[in-house]
Amino acid sequence: MMRRALRPSRRWIAVGILTALGWTAAKVSVPLLAQRAIDEGIDPYDGDSLLRWTLVIGAVTLVVAVFTAFRRYAAFAISLRAETDLRRQLFAHLQRLHFAYHDRAQTGELMSRANTDLRQIQLFLVFVPIAGANLVMILGVAGVLLSINATLALLALAPLPLLNLAATAFSRRMGPQSADLQRRLAGVSGVVEESLSGIRVVKGFGAEGLQDDKLRDAAADVEERALEIARLRAGFNPLMELLPTLGLVIVLWFGGREVLDGRLSVGELVAFNFYILQLIFPLRMTAFLVAQASRASASAARVHEVLATAPLITDRPGAGPIPDGPGEVRFEGVTFAYEPGATVLRELDLVVPAGESVALVGSTGAGKSTVARLIARFYDVDGGQVVLDGVDVRDIRLDDLRRAVGIVFEDTFLFSDTVRANIALADPGAPAEAVEEAARLAGAADFIEALPAGYDTVLGEQGFSLSGGQRQRVAIARAILADPRVLVLDDATSSVDPTKEHEIRDALEEVMAGRTTIVIAHRAATVALADRVVLLDGGRVAATGTHEELLASSPRYREVLAQGEQRTGVGTAP
Repeated sequence: MMRRALRPSRRWIAVGILTALGWTAAKVSVPLLAQRAIDEGIDPYDGDSLLRWTLVIGAVTLVVAVFTAFRRYAAFAISLRAETDLRRQLFAHLQRLHFAYHDRAQTGELMSRANTDLRQIQLFLVFVPIAGANLVMILGVAGVLLSINATLALLALAPLPLLNLAATAFSRRMGPQSADLQRRLAGVSGVVEESLSGIRVVKGFGAEGLQDDKLRDAAADVEERALEIARLRAGFNPLMELLPTLGLVIVLWFGGREVLDGRLSVGELVAFNFYILQLIFPLRMTAFLVAQASRASASAARVHEVLATAPLITDRPGAGPIPDGPGEVRFEGVTFAYEPGATVLRELDLVVPAGESVALVGSTGAGKSTVARLIARFYDVDGGQVVLDGVDVRDIRLDDLRRAVGIVFEDTFLFSDTVRANIALADPGAPAEAVEEAARLAGAADFIEALPAGYDTVLGEQGFSLSGGQRQRVAIARAILADPRVLVLDDATSSVDPTKEHEIRDALEEVMAGRTTIVIAHRAATVALADRVVLLDGGRVAATGTHEELLASSPRYREVLAQGEQRTGVGTAP
């Protein structure tokens, strides 16, 4: 996955490699130049030679600084671009995933993968070019040391194989710990997200203490695992300090004897010490990278788990545009269950002629909202078919289908944006007149115009700065502006005060006139808006007729309607 994320940055990777090679060459040359300065300038007491070599070292140091700047910028350019691309891929994929996936997934968990996990991947990738330069530097230093004095070089580098053994053991233990830490961090994100999203419920039931306890437990789990990782690092990191120090001790002891015996110059001994000191930072970086690689690998696996989930609701091969038609909807022998063994609709047969408004009535769990979700193909049927204007909805391109079916949900969601932008969600370029007309038809124009900035008023999160009824009227206006072929009002007036419902009832009648409309409602006044009423019971059509006909002929209808009126706080149906 990380390799795919790096592909668009091939040019920057090439720049990073070149600058890393230039940086390494310049860095490795400094001790050699210092050796020449000592052996040709200090030891023979040649001031001109000493000045010349000092100036050369200064120039090379400047080159190192320039290459360091380019190397770091290239590293950040590569990692940040990869992070951005991965974030876009993840976000786009989450939007493509089917409703059933989002029914099960926790928002906090997904947010953790989109933020914390991607950040861990970016933090690892930013050091990959630097790690490559460090590896080249280690090889370069080893080569130079061998060319100066092979025996001393082998002694000085002898502790390095221990690094490979220690790093392998460390990585093997860090992998599972890092994966578990990322999972626990996601748990903390889930508690915070749920508490903030449901803050009104939390405060309403005085459950702040309960949520505090949940967060304390989740944070304690994170602390426990993080401390375990800290203990692992505390045992590994000192080795990265110890190994080059052992090499330095060997160089001073054995190299000093070589100088005294005349087999090694003072400059060469100083160069050896410089090179051993140059290994300290690459080895420290190795320790960091081994630890970060474990966390990045765990994070990449969590992100890949989402990206590898195939959307179940996609365009069929050969799916075409929506056919011309007035908007007839047919359910032909439809069977559907959200979970195996829990069937909601059982061989449902239902016809909604074009231009007719049909109210679906039934007890909780009768399948009313399921009918709406199947028309827009949020889910696919298990048996039978849903037909729009003579074509199975599975044979219509999803984008076309969902533009043709407008749904106003019971749980209204508004974005933290202007009222105008929320209404014009389906058509951001809609003229102001169209937005205002949609608001008028939804009975929302008066309260919108009374807002501080009218249609340009920015709403709070999820539109909670408005009342429930106001949010639903904005949602209705949003559906009206989309001008769908089929309009579904899924209990869309449930949050409207019964004393205010008459304000939008006339508007709804105007919107529904001549448009195929499915009204899911519990209130008799809203049900009466429809041309025909269908009673669902046990996943099938139990009765059909006008509101008055069913009141007179169906005891079950009267019972369900009475329950609905009590649920919404209105008197019993007549």
